[in-house]
Amino acid sequence: MAMNLLYHQSPIRLEEELRIIEKAKINPVHFGPLYSRYHETIFRYIFRRIDDIEAAYDITSQVFVKAIGALPKFEYRGVPFSSWLFRIAKSELYQFFRDSKARRTVSIDSVRIAEVMDEFLDDHSENDRERLLKVLPLLKEDQLQLIEMRFFEKRSFREIGEITGLTENNAKVKTFRALIKLKQLFNKK
Repeated sequence: MAMNLLYHQSPIRLEEELRIIEKAKINPVHFGPLYSRYHETIFRYIFRRIDDIEAAYDITSQVFVKAIGALPKFEYRGVPFSSWLFRIAKSELYQFFRDSKARRTVSIDSVRIAEVMDEFLDDHSENDRERLLKVLPLLKEDQLQLIEMRFFEKRSFREIGEITGLTENNAKVKTFRALIKLKQLFNKK
């Protein structure tokens, strides 16, 4: 599985980030580099789930407003600051869905869908891809989120656990169970 260096950062980059966070805790003016580093990533995460550009910008803004407000409570846990931002984004998205009754969007590219299919099919066709696209939205929200984070966003189980509030091991188990459920749904179609 290819690694996305934004999520799998070196210890040096994590230390640099921690120094910026500590400075920003004292004076929010120093939050700028964190905003610059993660704004686009958080925006894309949100936009892929709601497919409404204006709402995505609004929610992204709210994520960073909340992050600045809660920064004094931030505790470093050995994962990138983005994990904390994604947790806030997840919460804001759920609030958006509750408030607006909006439908969640599943944004998938064909390369990554093939990786999911490789998990439970030895050989797959275009017809199988279409079936999988139809059953993905049938998963529960938390199951779909685990599949997305692991296969489409290439996150480690440690980071998935951090974002979802699970242990790393529990993130592995729940992702495996989500794959089993996806396979069951796929085989029924």
